[in-house]
Amino acid sequence: MVGTIELTKRQGQILEIVRTEGPITGEQIADQLGLTRATLRPDLAILTMAGFLEARPRVGYFYAGKKNGQIFGEQLRKMLIKEHKAVPIVIAENTSVYDAIVTMFMEDVGTIFVVKDHGILAGVVSRKDLLKVAIGKQDTHEVPVSLTMTRMPNIVTLTGDETVYDGAKKLIDYQIDSIPVVKPLDDSGRTLEVIGRFTKTTIAKIFVELGENKEV
Repeated sequence: MVGTIELTKRQGQILEIVRTEGPITGEQIADQLGLTRATLRPDLAILTMAGFLEARPRVGYFYAGKKNGQIFGEQLRKMLIKEHKAVPIVIAENTSVYDAIVTMFMEDVGTIFVVKDHGILAGVVSRKDLLKVAIGKQDTHEVPVSLTMTRMPNIVTLTGDETVYDGAKKLIDYQIDSIPVVKPLDDSGRTLEVIGRFTKTTIAKIFVELGENKEV
């Protein structure tokens, strides 16, 4: 029985690390204890065979008794946006609606970020924004995207240090397809440099990789 096994001090430390931080790899556990992975291998094997821990390839060790949903959620909360962001698709404020439509079609995206000099976020323009102009009487070659975009500060953003879970929640809560990943350039938080994008496609890719037990 698991309850009759007397753990060593080191095994107890391992168990506590995994309980609070799992899923976690053997290498990460070893780093925290200042030991080598080889030194910990017997302890990890004992804890796994005794039923204290469970192990999953490319994911790591987690505390036995946690449901798959808990483990999955913890993984999403550990993944950082900066590790999974995509290259942003940006245009200047004076770009015409016509050119914005062409860019959106060529890049196969549903949202484009509008920037000032030095990549500073000025606004976001969506398919719906461009469609409103395209079906109106205005000349799309003459209308700049600055007249139809959503402007700062009314834009949902993410920083690189937020988690994938944070990003997914914002996509759902605000019912949007894409969020600019930004880096604040001053203490006010109003001057934001666009450094990436986080989309529903990003989330789908992560889900597939986790489902295949790949390291993401």
